[in-house]
Amino acid sequence: MSNLILVNHQGDVVEGKHAVNRAGFVLHAAVHEAHPEIVAMCHAHTIYGTAFAALGRPLDPISQDAACFFEDHVLIKEEAGAVAVETRAGHSVAAAFRNVKAAIHRNHGLFTASRHSIDSAAFWFIGLERCCRQQLMVEATGTKPILVSPESARYSREHVGSEYIGWLHFQPIYEQIAMRCPDMFE
Repeated sequence: MSNLILVNHQGDVVEGKHAVNRAGFVLHAAVHEAHPEIVAMCHAHTIYGTAFAALGRPLDPISQDAACFFEDHVLIKEEAGAVAVETRAGHSVAAAFRNVKAAIHRNHGLFTASRHSIDSAAFWFIGLERCCRQQLMVEATGTKPILVSPESARYSREHVGSEYIGWLHFQPIYEQIAMRCPDMFE
């Protein structure tokens, strides 16, 4: 059985049987209000994403995967220590999503957004978490990583970091979920 809910613009449940995560609603609603072209957004406090966010800096282009986010993600520097249930917290996150697909919120977690599909937002979230893990692992060696050149990083971003590629790469994941959890669609 699905635990998805539909809420109105005030955060009231319109469809479904579960409660609203107020902090999540505040953040997502503000982004969707400020950027109606964004159709889907993902946010979580993942292990590697949250650890990387504590460094307070953007990802480096250390691989083709990380290059997908080159000049296409931002660092949100506003304080994130308290639970974000006030609307002003949502507005600071929304301000960050001008023409980017991802954000690292310092001391908080990761965000991705798609102007194309839920699938691409989900895939870029998985990819961003993976890139945070990779960079933490490389930096744990104590050796400074060799960066992909800006020109090559831009080329990779344009060719393997697009909305379409995000959608395409999520399809096998979606098929696995659909096979393992068919009741999710009820």
